Amino acid sequence: MISIIQRVTQAKVTVNGSDIGVIGTGIMALVAVEKADTPKQADRLLERILNYRIFADADDKMNLSLRDIQGGLLLVPQFTLAANTDTGNRPSFASAAPPAMGRELFAYLQKRALEIYPSSQFGEFGADMKVALINDGPVTFTLRCLEK
Repeated sequence: MISIIQRVTQAKVTVNGSDIGVIGTGIMALVAVEKADTPKQADRLLERILNYRIFADADDKMNLSLRDIQGGLLLVPQFTLAANTDTGNRPSFASAAPPAMGRELFAYLQKRALEIYPSSQFGEFGADMKVALINDGPVTFTLRCLEK
């Protein structure tokens, strides 16, 4: 699984003119599912997102996690992150999970997020989403969870 996480002061996802996921200070995470991904990788990715230390402590060092600051989490499905852009002028999505698998694994990630971190909000798999955010810093990282 691949995720781009961004430290935000606010973020929201809008579908058909309605806000479906809104957070204040926290992490907005774009998430892509690849063909070989499993629920185990989804669990690991979620733990990394929740525990990744990207918020400032009293000494202004990135030393606090989302859990430490009790911020919001906005998970947004983003299959284009799985694109291979190494050659040519058009991305290849050969490594991306088929839609049914991607939907299933993102739904699993949503369920787990709500179980262990109730301050979670979500985008909608397969929808035409409008994503707005204010990136704080800017602070942005790529996380990958590969099978171990």
